[in-house]
Amino acid sequence: MDQATLLWIAAVLLTLIGFAGLLLPAIPGPPLVFLGLFAAAWAEGFRYIGFWMLAVLAVMTVLAYGVDFAATAFGARRFGASSRAAIGAAVGTLIGLFFGLAGILLGPFLGAVIGELSLRRPLQDAGRAGLGATLGLAIGAAVKIALAFAMVGLFVTARFLSNGS
Repeated sequence: MDQATLLWIAAVLLTLIGFAGLLLPAIPGPPLVFLGLFAAAWAEGFRYIGFWMLAVLAVMTVLAYGVDFAATAFGARRFGASSRAAIGAAVGTLIGLFFGLAGILLGPFLGAVIGELSLRRPLQDAGRAGLGATLGLAIGAAVKIALAFAMVGLFVTARFLSNGS
């Protein structure tokens, strides 16, 4: 098998695993999607996808990766949580990554609740902060998925516009 074929196989596998990682917490989805697209560009000797497009895709990868933490903290703040609860939600998200799907779903909630309770806030307020964090997580996941699809869309558009097809 030649190098281009191996790179195309890697591109397809990395991109598919990356898309699975957008939903599965143990797999770093956006970076794998980027690596898959990079491998596809490399398979064609960077003839159609060059430095600037790869730079745009890299920025989108960083945005997609960071949006989970920011959206979770924003959701908590939007529901009236303190800054300690917002930080707790972000830390809960990070710690939750190590506990699978249950950790991803419960981590932000528990982190925000613990953050509010540490300030001696009522349980009802702490629960509202946790709900906000969980909603923020869901919104963040949707944005992350949208960015990954946009990355692939930009790649395909640039590839075929550069080709003249």
